[in-house]
Amino acid sequence: MGLKRADLCDCVLKAALESNYLFDDEDEVAPAEPDKNDIQNTLRMLNSKLEDLTTCNDLIAKHGAALQRSLSELELIQDAAEASSKIKAVNERATLFRITSNAMINACADYLDLAQTQGRKWQRALQHEREQRIRLEETIELLAKQHNTLERACRGNLTGDNKGNSTSGANEDYSDDDNEFFDAIDESPSFTTTVQLPPSHIKGHRRTDSGASVTSIASSEGAGPKYDDLSSTDDEMSTDRPEQGSVITVKTQGPLPRSGSDHSNLSDASSKDSSKSSQSSSPVQRKGRKRRKKIMEKPNMSLNLWSIMKNCIGKELSKIPMPVNFNEPISMLQRLTEDFEYSEILDRAAQCEDSCEQLAYVSAFTVSSYANTTNRTGKPFNPLLGETYECDRTDDLGWRSIAEQVSHHPPAASLYCESKEWECWQEFTMTSKFRGKYLLIIPQGIAHLKFKKSGNHYTWRKVTSTVHNIIVGKLWVDQSGEMDIYNHRNKDNCHLKYTAYSYFSRDIPRKVTGVVTDVAGTAKYVVSGTWDKKMEAAKILHGGERPSSGGKDKQQIYQTGPPKLMWHRNYPPPGSELMYGMTEMAITLNEIEEGVAPTDSRVRPDQRHMENGLWNEANQVKVQLEEKQRARRRKREADAAAAQQAGKVYEGHKASWFEKKQDPYTKMMIHMYNGKYFECKEQQDWTKCPDIFTT
Repeated sequence: MGLKRADLCDCVLKAALESNYLFDDEDEVAPAEPDKNDIQNTLRMLNSKLEDLTTCNDLIAKHGAALQRSLSELELIQDAAEASSKIKAVNERATLFRITSNAMINACADYLDLAQTQGRKWQRALQHEREQRIRLEETIELLAKQHNTLERACRGNLTGDNKGNSTSGANEDYSDDDNEFFDAIDESPSFTTTVQLPPSHIKGHRRTDSGASVTSIASSEGAGPKYDDLSSTDDEMSTDRPEQGSVITVKTQGPLPRSGSDHSNLSDASSKDSSKSSQSSSPVQRKGRKRRKKIMEKPNMSLNLWSIMKNCIGKELSKIPMPVNFNEPISMLQRLTEDFEYSEILDRAAQCEDSCEQLAYVSAFTVSSYANTTNRTGKPFNPLLGETYECDRTDDLGWRSIAEQVSHHPPAASLYCESKEWECWQEFTMTSKFRGKYLLIIPQGIAHLKFKKSGNHYTWRKVTSTVHNIIVGKLWVDQSGEMDIYNHRNKDNCHLKYTAYSYFSRDIPRKVTGVVTDVAGTAKYVVSGTWDKKMEAAKILHGGERPSSGGKDKQQIYQTGPPKLMWHRNYPPPGSELMYGMTEMAITLNEIEEGVAPTDSRVRPDQRHMENGLWNEANQVKVQLEEKQRARRRKREADAAAAQQAGKVYEGHKASWFEKKQDPYTKMMIHMYNGKYFECKEQQDWTKCPDIFTT
């Protein structure tokens, strides 16, 4: 009976693999690296043995079938003379079958012996590679620890040179024990973190080395921040460094020490807030219309870079059409509106009576706008000049907004959002710098937030975003820099620091820390967390000073109660990686709605084609829309030149729903909402809207 070739090979290979674990003591010697020629020779030998096994298998099948036919014929014979000849034939076929079977057994033994011999050799080689990898990992870990020790020792020595008599202290502080990594101990009564405080001696508005805005605490005369230093770049280095403070957070369940009677709800009900933190971070539930939960999945389309490069030859940089392959099917106006996904934070902030507690909530809101950048690397569509986007979520989230592209060179978008308790507006502009492997995106506009009940008016500027692996590798985004959130009514300030990602840093990735201070510079709250997960705030119970290692400078020490959860991220729905990584709110932004302006981003045809998976049509329409916009720009330039020759004043493009005015707080000329959009929407009067989407 013939054996199947696959079954035969499986049996032999299984026996060979099982024999790999039967090593003698002499086999455990460290092997040399296997030669490529040896491997090829071994594979050829195994292949030759396998061919012998195949031949034997075919012969066994052939002779077995012949033997079976002879036996069947022998059973049918009745004549004795004829039976003797058939018996002779059966014996001959049985002999052939036995010879073939012996050859098969010998071939299997040869193959098994070769497989066992080479299996031991390859097993030793794999073990050797595994040990080499373990040693390499241990070496890298040791180098990282040594680098960290040298870095800390260098900082300690530099500090010791300025303070004197600190060499021994540095040696004690930077011992090898500090390089060990330990798990957190839950039974510890408290833990200590370090935060940066805003420099109290700096007045006005400045930029950090990363290009982020820093508004210092107002002076004793009551002067607010100045926003005149808008030309600073990330190459400028400030000589003034923020002061550092240590925060000791009490974790015991016993009575907490209190100083004075000025304690808000965060400290009075710390244990109650800790137990209900997850409940307090959930959005306010309102009844609203049913919105879509998914969009068409992103098509798997290849990108021909050579065709793009051919189209770029001989063209100006501003006229190069970029395909929609790099985009996501929403515009920049919709991306700005997405900042209000966690508007429930502002709703809770509006109920706070303590302005410092309210500022802690506002700081969490500013951080929440970056949560979706961890898995959203697609580029939003650049809005056309005059393009708008309206988002009315009063039925479920309690707010509505209107955004418009008010300038194209340089690009600028204005946004206004309002609810019953607060209103927010900004003119968003930015600059970008390409550094080879990464791209810096530096926001320039100032964001405003005003609470209607208390009159607290806050301003801040977003930090720098860095897009890594522009040329090679998977794109990922990091946020870094410093941000100051300033209350223009009572001079409260919150100084936030976004820590840049570092491979050798002990800090948790995407870390954000900050301190809320009043007009006198007294710290009231400590905020901490990560910009991709959550933010917490803790009321400062005690504040004191203790000498640093040198004994001359003093480092501020704050003791806080248990932290309260201010914000927690809503993670994308299942399958979001196939829908451009969008969240539930982002999925609803481009949903078709009736009654919106004809310049709304939902009506934009190339963006709609991309969402529907028609990328080729989207690229064609995108080129037509951009060329039409360039034609309108050339016409405005010609009209401006003609007006100049005639001695007339040419106003240029005027926004439909925003007016250019001087900001009373920043003294800058910005576009501010004129309050007419929703009135025109009720009347469906869109005569002010330009025709920008007709191709």
